[in-house]
Amino acid sequence: MSTTSHLLDDIRNVNLSYLLLVQRLLNEDRTSAMFRLKISEQMADTLVSLPISQLAKLANSNQLLCHFSLTDATQLASLTSDQREDDLKRTHAAILLAGGSFEHEEETVGGEQQYGR
Repeated sequence: MSTTSHLLDDIRNVNLSYLLLVQRLLNEDRTSAMFRLKISEQMADTLVSLPISQLAKLANSNQLLCHFSLTDATQLASLTSDQREDDLKRTHAAILLAGGSFEHEEETVGGEQQYGR
């Protein structure tokens, strides 16, 4: 099996794991999950309603369905530096990621996602 084939299998596995986690988060605490995942109520409704067969079909993609929330290398560096205590790191991460949700909301106009970043 080639390296590319292994990578595609890994991407598909990550996608399915991510989608199952998304459903679990939404089922356990919808409001918190929507905030953490930076998704709308309509998207949450859609994701929760998908049966496992549809999740598997959706996961069977060569593109990652999840994305990295930190958009700036300095954010990542500040969270990974040894200078902060662990509790402070978690608080800082929450603040940085919460700020990303506001950026996401600003990109949405009239219920339609704007892709020109």
